[in-house]
Amino acid sequence: MVAGAEVIHKSIPVLDVQCRYIAKEIEEMVDFSAAAVAVAATATAPLSPAFRQDARGSETAAAVNDAVSELDLRTSDAISDVSVELPQFVPSIRSGSFADIGPRNYMEDEHIRIDDLSAHLGSVLTCPTPSAFYGVFDGHGGPDAAAYIKRHALRFLFEDGNFPQASVADNDFMVSVENSIREAFLLADLALAEDCSINSSSGTTALTALVFGKLLLVANAGDCRAVLCRKGEAVDMSQDHRPIHAAERERVEQSGGFVEDGYLNGVLSVTRALGDWDLKMPRGSPSPLIAEPEFRQAVLTEDDEFLIIGCDGIWDVMSSQRAVSIVRKGLRRHDDPERCARELVMEALRLNTFDNLTVIVICFSDEYCTSSTPPRDEQQQSRLRCCKSLSTEALCNLRSWLANEGSN
Repeated sequence: MVAGAEVIHKSIPVLDVQCRYIAKEIEEMVDFSAAAVAVAATATAPLSPAFRQDARGSETAAAVNDAVSELDLRTSDAISDVSVELPQFVPSIRSGSFADIGPRNYMEDEHIRIDDLSAHLGSVLTCPTPSAFYGVFDGHGGPDAAAYIKRHALRFLFEDGNFPQASVADNDFMVSVENSIREAFLLADLALAEDCSINSSSGTTALTALVFGKLLLVANAGDCRAVLCRKGEAVDMSQDHRPIHAAERERVEQSGGFVEDGYLNGVLSVTRALGDWDLKMPRGSPSPLIAEPEFRQAVLTEDDEFLIIGCDGIWDVMSSQRAVSIVRKGLRRHDDPERCARELVMEALRLNTFDNLTVIVICFSDEYCTSSTPPRDEQQQSRLRCCKSLSTEALCNLRSWLANEGSN
C-alpha cells in the first residue's frame, strides 16, 4: 500500500551558462604560434654544411635572432591579453519522492517538495535563485502533528515570520535565514500546543532543506536524515537526535530527564520533536525534549550530485553510503530521481524495516552525466593551454639552437 502525498513540483529551465574567452587579437596569437612551430621545426631539422657556415657569421643569423625577439615580444603581449572567464556553478534543480506505509497499520509520515520556491510563493518572497524547499515530517503518537505541520509549514516559515528578503545569498542573508527558520520551528511547536484538535501525545520530527543559489541549508529536529552525495561519497547534512547520541544524552540529563533502554524518559526514541506536549515542561522552562533545530550548510559545487532526505525507516536498515550508492546506480541507469526514491524505499522494505518510509531525492543538475568526456569549458582551457605552451616551447628551442650555433 502506497501512501498518497501532496507534491508541489515545478521544473526549472536549464541555465545556459557558457564559458567566454576574451582575447585581444586572438587571430594574431594563433598566427604567431603557427610561425613559432614552423621556426622550431626548422631549428630541430638537420642542417646542411653550407647553411651551418652561413649561420655562423652571416647576417642571416642576426636577422633570425631579431625576428625571434620580435616574435617573442608580440606573442607574449597577445598571450597576456588572453583572459578566461570561467562559469560559476549554478544548480539546476529537479527532484522525486516516494512514500510507503511499510509494515505499519497507518501512515504518519508527511513531506513537501517544491523545486521552484520563488515561483511558488510569488511576491511573498524575494530570494536568490534558483530556490527550492523540501521537508520530511515523521509523526508519532498518531498522524495529527505531522499533518498539521505539513499544512502550515509554508505559513510558519515564509508568510507569518520574518523571513529575510534578498537577491544575493551572502553570509548575512544565510545567518538571517537560520534565525528565521529557528523561530518558525519554535512557533510551530507552540501552535501544536494551542490547537485543541491536536492530541497532546502527538508529535513529529521535522527536517527541512533550502537551496538558495548554490547554498544548501538543512535544519533538523529529530531523526530524519539528509545525505549529500559528493563525488560518490556520502556527506551527512544532519545529526540524528536520539538519546544514544552523547551530546543529546548530556543535554537531556542536564534538563532533568533520563534515558532508559535508549528512550527519552523511557518513552520516546528521539530527543527533539515538534509537539509531544505531554512530555515537555511548561513554557519557558528547560525541557529534555525540545523543538529547536540544528543547522548544517554546504556550498554546492560541480562535485555535489544529489541530496537524499529520508525518515528513520530508511536509516534504521541502511547506512548513508549505502543509500547514496543505490541512488547513484539508479541515476546512471534511468536518470529519474522519483524512481530512485522508490528503489530506496523498496530496498528498505527488503531489509525488513519496521516503520513508515518517505524519501526525497534532489538532483543538482539537469541530467546525470556518466560520460568521461571533460566539460566543454575544460576542453577549451586545455586547447588554450596547448596553444600557449607550444608557442613558448618553439621559442625556447629556437633560442637554444642559436646559442649552440653561436658558441661553435
